[in-house]
Amino acid sequence: MNLSSTIKSIQDIMRKDDGVDGDAQRLGQLTWMLFLKVFDQREEEWEDDNENYQSPLPKEFRWRNWAAYVPGVDGKKAPQKAASDIIGFVNNQLFPALKELEIPAKNKDKDNEKFIALCKVIRSVFEDANNYMKSGTQFLAVIEKLEEAINFHDFKTRANIGDVYEQLLNDLRGAGNAGEFYTPRAITAFMADRVNPRLDKRETVMDPACGTGGFLTAAIDHLRNQLTTKSSAEDKRAIEDLIRGIEKKQLPHLLCTTNMLLHGIDVPSQIEHKNTLGIGWNEWNANQKVDCIITNPPFGGYEDDGVGGDYPTNLQTRETADMFMALIIKKLLKENGRAAVVLPDGFLFGDGIKGTLKKLLLQECNLHTIIRLPKGVFAPYTTIKTNLLFFTKGPRVDDGSEHFHTDTIWFYEHTYPKGYKSYSKTKPIRIEEFDPIKEWWGDEADGFAKREQYDADPDNQDKKAWKVDFKSKREQAEAAAKPHWSKADQLNNEASVLDNRVRDLRDSIKGIKDKTQRQSVEDEVEGLKAEIDVLKLKARDAQTAGDRLYWPIFNLDLKNPYAPEEESHDPDELLIKYKKLLGEIEETENQLKSELTAALSHHFSGEEV
Repeated sequence: MNLSSTIKSIQDIMRKDDGVDGDAQRLGQLTWMLFLKVFDQREEEWEDDNENYQSPLPKEFRWRNWAAYVPGVDGKKAPQKAASDIIGFVNNQLFPALKELEIPAKNKDKDNEKFIALCKVIRSVFEDANNYMKSGTQFLAVIEKLEEAINFHDFKTRANIGDVYEQLLNDLRGAGNAGEFYTPRAITAFMADRVNPRLDKRETVMDPACGTGGFLTAAIDHLRNQLTTKSSAEDKRAIEDLIRGIEKKQLPHLLCTTNMLLHGIDVPSQIEHKNTLGIGWNEWNANQKVDCIITNPPFGGYEDDGVGGDYPTNLQTRETADMFMALIIKKLLKENGRAAVVLPDGFLFGDGIKGTLKKLLLQECNLHTIIRLPKGVFAPYTTIKTNLLFFTKGPRVDDGSEHFHTDTIWFYEHTYPKGYKSYSKTKPIRIEEFDPIKEWWGDEADGFAKREQYDADPDNQDKKAWKVDFKSKREQAEAAAKPHWSKADQLNNEASVLDNRVRDLRDSIKGIKDKTQRQSVEDEVEGLKAEIDVLKLKARDAQTAGDRLYWPIFNLDLKNPYAPEEESHDPDELLIKYKKLLGEIEETENQLKSELTAALSHHFSGEEV
């Protein structure tokens, strides 16, 4: 029986238990049990390496001493606790002890530091965990399945742990956790490979929405592949300190912590259980910035009221992916730091806050590559089309000008392999499919000089790569918009002069009781106010006219110019097109109203306007 089937059979056992209600509780139950079993098996390895190893768990609460099946008098493996006793033990002894595990004081002993860190990890894992099962018989049946089928000393089992997570995440989706889904290993490995965190430079890697740790394990593998026979023990140990993750929800955090243990991270204390977006904007400091960010932030979800309320006014939003992008650009990435982020098409063509974020991205970073993925990469979790954005944080520029670090944006359209019409669970995207992109990639140090605007395979006539001269587009748009913006500034300045005149006039009649004298001034004020309203209206229209010429350059939803136009009947794509069309219609209506108002305003008195 493979791991995925084992997990399914365990969940079937839990369905017979009256205390477990729904997928979310089944997953919660399974994940903390899985953690304790994996932790116990890692402790066996640590004991082999260090005869003085001390477990942070009291003896009676280690998996081997209460849960593991052991040979009886007849030689057959049997449970250590009776079905009638085990639920009481778990509820009244195990959980209270782990939730309140004592954290000892620090000393100069390195073993003491590891002991303290492990105590903190265990407390963090169990702070929101619960035992839902009521049947001791069913509880023992789950333990028996875990004992029989899951042995993490077996490296094949460790390598296939992704199957377990895929099964669990499929159920997480069913449990109503919107925005969370399994990122295929081909994607995580490719993104880690292209960002290329360097072990020799001790480059830190962060996933601020790490889920179950898929990107972090890919980064760990990438760093370990840089080890050689000449690497020191310090090189091997350093990897643990270079990995950082934050996860908001308890179940994915528990799974990520377990995943780190399986991937040789002895003390996964750097996997924090908190809401990245709930951290105050000014609470982030320079010491928390990292060299590399690889992430697939949840999109389509919204944060609670109050979260992000202290973000800069122009970046305030409740949409999760937008908030993560603001943090990555402004707070998380070091100067010259590199990032790879999965984002939906909606971010590329969106305006409003998304337009502001894209402008910020292109100003402060070099957005050098966008890989456009086909539909189905994340099936069955979502059918939304997604993109991989690769960018590098530029040096700070304080000359007062609007400086852009992005001049050229390269696009690459990743298409289905020959014979595929879509991806599925049985036919997922494969890492080999990214080989042509790796061949085409080149080096950012020389401005990707080797890149060409077609597929690297000369036998493949499908042209998949193209570039956009963003600098030229921006300069042309700015030149076209500038006269309108200048006109808007001029009109606003004229309105400000009249505003000052109004204030002076009102000051001039303070304390004057003569009605005739006051009325004369008030009539003049009313006339000026009418002029001010007209000037401001014309200024707004001029600003809008300039904006219409400028802001479309931040639409990054650019199609392959070499590909034939395809008519899609996909409901999701049609809905997106429909929403875009509605937006364009509304914009045209507003433009028409503004222009008509401006054109006719001089025919009416100030009061009528």
